[in-house]
Amino acid sequence: MSGHERPEGHGRLLTGVAWAVLLMGLWLWGRDITDGSGASSAPTTGDIAAVGRPLGVPLPPPHDPIEGAVPRRVEIPSIGVEAPVVARGLDEDGAIEPPPFDTPQTVGWYSNGAEPGAKGPALFVGHVDTKTEPAVFYGLSAARPGATVEVTRADGTVAEFTVDDVQVFTRERFNADKAYGPRKDGRAELRLITCGGTYDRASDSYDANVVVSAYLTGEKSGRGGRTRRP
Repeated sequence: MSGHERPEGHGRLLTGVAWAVLLMGLWLWGRDITDGSGASSAPTTGDIAAVGRPLGVPLPPPHDPIEGAVPRRVEIPSIGVEAPVVARGLDEDGAIEPPPFDTPQTVGWYSNGAEPGAKGPALFVGHVDTKTEPAVFYGLSAARPGATVEVTRADGTVAEFTVDDVQVFTRERFNADKAYGPRKDGRAELRLITCGGTYDRASDSYDANVVVSAYLTGEKSGRGGRTRRP
């Protein structure tokens, strides 16, 4: 991932302490992340490193939430992501199941939370690398505000999101409220999550999580269809 060198012979992203912290925070939030109950919309500062929203970057107005639908595919052209999306639930320990290790180019969607396009933050998770190669979210930390994220849904529509925030959460000071809660009440949002920071060989894990936040800014009827904006 950008910002650190991927170790050879390792790279079980979303394992070890960093992934455990991420999932524990999600588990504690439970279904509250679907409707934003108890969430804070205050700016994230302090213990969270901001990759940045440069001053003066124009962002489009939000689109009203649309009827939810199951995601099938996600595309982030600016960082070369084009991947299928599969539903993931909670395992027997109460943690969300990441995508299978034998499908590192697949993105997982937390199906007990919001559907992309509906009100609230929909959560997408993906691997950063494997033992031998980069995985689907290897370049996620290179995403920048203003970038487009397209989510193709089961109803044939494409929900278009615009990135407005990129954060790196250290595991020691991880804050589930800031990571999973809606950035602005009433919006349809998207959260893209992977591991980042420094790789620790002793624990076979990374020491932080990259969290990219985006919000709904358009909808179109499918590949090549017309975009509807507010």
